[in-house]
Amino acid sequence: MFSFLTCPMCPRPATDPNAPLYYNGWYHLFYQYNPSEAIWGLISWGHAVSVDLVHWLYLDLAMEPDQWYDINGVWTGSATFLQDGRIAVLYTGSTNESVQVQNLAFPEDPQDALLRKWVKYSGNPVLTPPTGILSTDFRDPTTAWLGADGLWRLGIGSKVSRNGIAIIYSSSDFVNWTMQDHYLHEAEDTGMWECLDFYPISKNGSSSGLDTSVYGDDVKHVLKSSMDDSKLDFYVIGTYDYENYTFTPDNTEVDLGNGLRYDYGKFYASKTFYDGNKGRRILWGWINESDSMQDDIEKGWACVQALPRQIWFDHLTESNLIQWPIDEVMDLRRSKISMRHTLLEGGSVMEIPRSSGAQWDIELTFENPISNHGHLDHMLDTDEPYFCGAGSAAKQGYYGPFGLLVLASDGLQEQTAVYFYITTLNGKPAAVACNDQSRSTMASDVDKASYGFFVPVLETEKTLSLRVIVDHSIVETFAQGGRVCITSRVYPTLALDENAKLFVFNNGTMPITLQQLDAWQMSKVYMHPYATVQ
Repeated sequence: MFSFLTCPMCPRPATDPNAPLYYNGWYHLFYQYNPSEAIWGLISWGHAVSVDLVHWLYLDLAMEPDQWYDINGVWTGSATFLQDGRIAVLYTGSTNESVQVQNLAFPEDPQDALLRKWVKYSGNPVLTPPTGILSTDFRDPTTAWLGADGLWRLGIGSKVSRNGIAIIYSSSDFVNWTMQDHYLHEAEDTGMWECLDFYPISKNGSSSGLDTSVYGDDVKHVLKSSMDDSKLDFYVIGTYDYENYTFTPDNTEVDLGNGLRYDYGKFYASKTFYDGNKGRRILWGWINESDSMQDDIEKGWACVQALPRQIWFDHLTESNLIQWPIDEVMDLRRSKISMRHTLLEGGSVMEIPRSSGAQWDIELTFENPISNHGHLDHMLDTDEPYFCGAGSAAKQGYYGPFGLLVLASDGLQEQTAVYFYITTLNGKPAAVACNDQSRSTMASDVDKASYGFFVPVLETEKTLSLRVIVDHSIVETFAQGGRVCITSRVYPTLALDENAKLFVFNNGTMPITLQQLDAWQMSKVYMHPYATVQ
């Protein structure tokens, strides 16, 4: 497999990514981990390291629940590089009375590039729920940033009544923290905010990342929250007032909870970090399961991490982020198959030659009907607005669905459809990208919904593009260069290994041209305990 941080030999659920960082030649990822069972339970911090973010080695647990302030769980946290180069981790602990508090930990030996042992601060907890905040609504500190006044600041997720909030704290020494007299941000009726993230992006659209403490007139900021009520990750782009320490969305009508999401499928509790090694910001996200708890217990593991994604501001649309698999993923590409300039008539399905296998990296482009056929009056007059969750790849429209079938069995009894559909939005043609899981498996007790969203497409863009990465039971879709992302966790029963194939299709009434398709079979990655390779 090449989906990251799966370990069938290690019974556990691996959930929230925690404190990703690069240190002395190694990438580190910590994650929520139950060492005893493949279900949620008494949570520790798992720990894996890599030199390339592709091949991973497992280390011993970084932290376990062994103190009164975290005896019920070492929960989500973030890592910050202090001014003297030390690494400080702030994490949420669930106390012996199930109160959520914030604790500090430091590497025992900073000379150890693998950061194998961690020491919890003797003065923990350093933060407890403030007045007016429930004891179970105070968790998941952000990476801290250094302000213009020389003070560290960080945000912590919470809620007041039904309003989600980001509480902001300041500190001169990273140990003693003072709550500000205002929130970093608040959004009405969004419920509990958890797994907060807050970071800068360059306005000019450079794919280069910025250190978390960067601010200024040429910088925007992103505030992200995982919504506890819906279990969805939302983000909003806006302006950080670095003198008053407040955040204002660019569009106040599209705020956290009712606007953009990192991913429109199975993707939660995400976390970014600044990769100083290559000058980029990288996003991690947890792909959760939809099979039964008993299924997870029987297979001995549950949940995986999505491919790490590079993330930056889309300066062309000026409204969204771009997410794209890190370049190192391309190192896994092996044999290649291609198609060029293929007309797909309405109602057609075409098998891609030599496409057997369940691990693929596929890039394809179609003509853009919106750009190439500006006279879509017929569609505008007759088509109802289309939403992925309300339809499937079987619905026939004017243009679409058209796209790709992955993890498809010979007779197409099983298939996961990844496609575009040209619909209407506010009286104008618009493109929707979807992952349709309705026929992804013969199993009956798993999620078979369709996921997706409207894709920003500029009038000048002549093509619609997809990149689809398939790994046995994971399908990650990046539409129009990464403006919209959709992750599916499917459970094929027939389309396994060499019995899985690829097809292109057009279920619309109008023909569509597949301009280019390139698909690479992907090599496996290694994921081993560190000790086994020494």
